[in-house]
Amino acid sequence: MESSKKFKMIDESFICMVCGRKVEPLGYTARDHCPYCLSSLHLDLNPGDRLSNCHGVMEPIGIENAKKGQYKIVYRCTKCGLIKRNIAAMDDNMDLIIKIMANPL
Repeated sequence: MESSKKFKMIDESFICMVCGRKVEPLGYTARDHCPYCLSSLHLDLNPGDRLSNCHGVMEPIGIENAKKGQYKIVYRCTKCGLIKRNIAAMDDNMDLIIKIMANPL
């Protein structure tokens, strides 16, 4: 059986459920987390599909180096425990990224 992960582009504004700030679309790819507190919601099974029934808060718990000097934010769902990784956006809170890097799990 063939399994394909498809990326569904959803780049829309939203109000962060954690910090309450309005988040604007990213403009160059899908916005998948808050740039202020770095939190996300567990909405997808595959990026952008909105098929998860969990809807828990995805808490940033770690930072990994990605290619080309980018960072990946490691998330853990506070409801179901799922671990996911998302590439950090250019407008993400770099002070918070550094703080998370300085306090690894």
